[in-house]
Amino acid sequence: MLRRALPALSLIVLVTACTPTIAVDAAPDAANPACAPVMLALPTTLAGDLAKAKTTAQATAAWGTGGAAVTLRCGVEPPGPSADCQQVDSGRNVVDWIVREGEDGTWRFTTYGRDPAIEVTIPPAVRETHSSSMVIDLAQAVSLVEATKTCT
Repeated sequence: MLRRALPALSLIVLVTACTPTIAVDAAPDAANPACAPVMLALPTTLAGDLAKAKTTAQATAAWGTGGAAVTLRCGVEPPGPSADCQQVDSGRNVVDWIVREGEDGTWRFTTYGRDPAIEVTIPPAVRETHSSSMVIDLAQAVSLVEATKTCT
């Protein structure tokens, strides 16, 4: 019996050794219990071909590899009202996001009206090949944190 288990165990070790791990800093409120259902409901792929990867911190997720990884952090500081607020309707859920572009071309989406807030970062390498509509893929999970405000 042990002889049969060893090849299977070797395969598991080999497969997990190949899974990329993305360094993501935990958000200040990452231990908020409202983050747990969100993390459990996240999709295994984004935009059809970005596979979920392991991350280094609690209440974080990533899809893709290295510098081409989309990252998510639950427990960021909820932002105040902003002219950059946009409603995204997935057909089942509506999520309000404050959208900002960094100097390096990174898009940062932060939920508005939800506490804890959730931040999604899309680097330029992903922007070049994928649409920002990947936040629609996250709407079901993100909407598990109740909205108390909406974009005005």
